[in-house]
Amino acid sequence: MLELEHGFRVVDLSTRLPPTDGGKGAQGQTITADRLERELHQAGITRAVVFPPSTPETSYVAPNNGVARRSVDRPFVAFARINGTQTPGRNATGRLRNAVSRREKHHTSPSDIEKYAYDDRFHGFVLDPAVDDYPDDDVLAALEDVDLPVIVRGGTEAPPDTLAETLLERSFPVVVGHFGGHPLNRSLMNRMIELLDEYDDCYLETSFVRYREQLERALLEHPDRVFFGSGAPACHPNVAVMEILTLDVSEDLLRRAFSKNACRVIDALAPTAGT
Repeated sequence: MLELEHGFRVVDLSTRLPPTDGGKGAQGQTITADRLERELHQAGITRAVVFPPSTPETSYVAPNNGVARRSVDRPFVAFARINGTQTPGRNATGRLRNAVSRREKHHTSPSDIEKYAYDDRFHGFVLDPAVDDYPDDDVLAALEDVDLPVIVRGGTEAPPDTLAETLLERSFPVVVGHFGGHPLNRSLMNRMIELLDEYDDCYLETSFVRYREQLERALLEHPDRVFFGSGAPACHPNVAVMEILTLDVSEDLLRRAFSKNACRVIDALAPTAGT
């Protein structure tokens, strides 16, 4: 595919990388680390946060380690995927389920959080509540202690108000994927943009946000809180970059979305990182 020439430094907050070559990425795509690196280069993406795909009732220790190994000597920044035992618990049944839930071997523990945080291969965490539920209070407290960013997949199964109730009150940075509205739910995206007024350490990531209105609104109202994400390999990064380039906003706002905003929160994405 033709390489994009756009003159912006671009970092990517949403890239899934199977822990082994031949493994399945998002939506079942087969992707190798070399092919992913090549596609990111074609799109002009200089560094990308990578993490393993979500898998129900599976320990993420081995997949996380596999992704970290495959990030060596590549422009990849590994994040550790985590899981939990809690549902939002808004009704009596949910609260009862949470009260009796116990971590099993495949669940992320507070000690796992500490190990990832002090392992210089990892620079943050990823959570998919639709597949893996939410961490319990002890794990959330450990996340606060290490104070690394958490990327959370937002959408119809993890809507903005639920994320506010379970995660956004905590002290660690939270990056909400898909503007909190996957798949293509504009009302949820608008609600997530509104919540930026209430939560100073909450950010939005652009993958699979196909609506110009919501993208432009977020950049104009909250220019420091929008991070670019491609959604690769489910979406070719060329496509994701072009969607941002065609927005009717200033070059300064494009530069913020493409790299400046994310680099303020994630040091490993900065131009001097790894040099």
